[in-house]
Amino acid sequence: MSEKKIKVGILGATGSVGQKFIELLTDHPWFEISELAASDRSAGKKYRDAVNWVMQTPLQNEVAEKIVLNCKPTLNSKIVFSALDASVAGTIEEDFAKAGYVVISNARNHRFDDDVPLIVPEINSDHLELVKIQKFGKGAIVTNPNCSTIGLAMALKPLADNFGIDSLNVVTMQAISGGGYPGVPSMDILDNVIPFIGGEEDKMEAEPKKILGTITGKKIEYAKFVVSAQCNRVSVIDGHTECVQVKLKKKTSKDEIINVWNNFSGEPQKLNLPSAPIKPIIYLDGEKYPQPRMHRNLGNGMSVAIGRLREDPLFDYKFVILSHNTIRGAAGGTILIAELMKAKGYLDKHL
Repeated sequence: MSEKKIKVGILGATGSVGQKFIELLTDHPWFEISELAASDRSAGKKYRDAVNWVMQTPLQNEVAEKIVLNCKPTLNSKIVFSALDASVAGTIEEDFAKAGYVVISNARNHRFDDDVPLIVPEINSDHLELVKIQKFGKGAIVTNPNCSTIGLAMALKPLADNFGIDSLNVVTMQAISGGGYPGVPSMDILDNVIPFIGGEEDKMEAEPKKILGTITGKKIEYAKFVVSAQCNRVSVIDGHTECVQVKLKKKTSKDEIINVWNNFSGEPQKLNLPSAPIKPIIYLDGEKYPQPRMHRNLGNGMSVAIGRLREDPLFDYKFVILSHNTIRGAAGGTILIAELMKAKGYLDKHL
């Protein structure tokens, strides 16, 4: 790696995910925040005056003094992270890609485009080959999955590789930070569980099959297993908990499953990427684990915690997953994609 940092821009920089990008990119060894862009009502203001900073770490003065720009493809930074709301992300991201920018997006708009890879770096780094055949010329769009999908896909990958997956059922208990800021009103969520998150179940039932699919020519052939999902919003700040039941194609033991989880690693670990956790999956033996307050920050929020593996009378096995939804599930996972792309040469022509 060159000692010179790569200048990057952030689209949608004033929102909660945009703020998390800023927090995680501050003092990053490879990337330097060069430009911040947001809506017309924020453009032209100093970032400190345009943002309601809700992160736990202080806003650094160097970033606070930056002038917020419009989300138009006139930025000097050719690598941009998109934290845009889905209501506007689709067209804006395409405009940037057509203008020669690499857009690494947290938004859902392009996740199911045939030529757009949906990346969890430990799982399907080979899907990045799709950027070479995209319609954007020198530009590209790469997406990360939904925050609840990422933890599930990480747990499923070793199972799929070693035993095969026939079908699964997942019930989520998702943190309120997943809804952005200000999110769900307190009168709705306190002392309550909301058994609906718009569009979430559809995404969870489809995204793992693309992520665990096989690249064939110019698109991904989806994995064939069946997913049933039920998604709930609960009164937890950060950390999505998921209860999973899975039917495998090959009979196996509990010890074998725990072993493949504990020994799982991928390209980020081989390449020693800055944001990569040493152990992407951590199995916890305690019968009451994992818990959001105790385990969401494992691996600096980039590890997925799994626990309570046991036999299931309807499927084969059941277990509980916990992942940090705004770090691994959003900004941190997206930054890890950028690190992977840099390490494997996908950004070279833009530097």
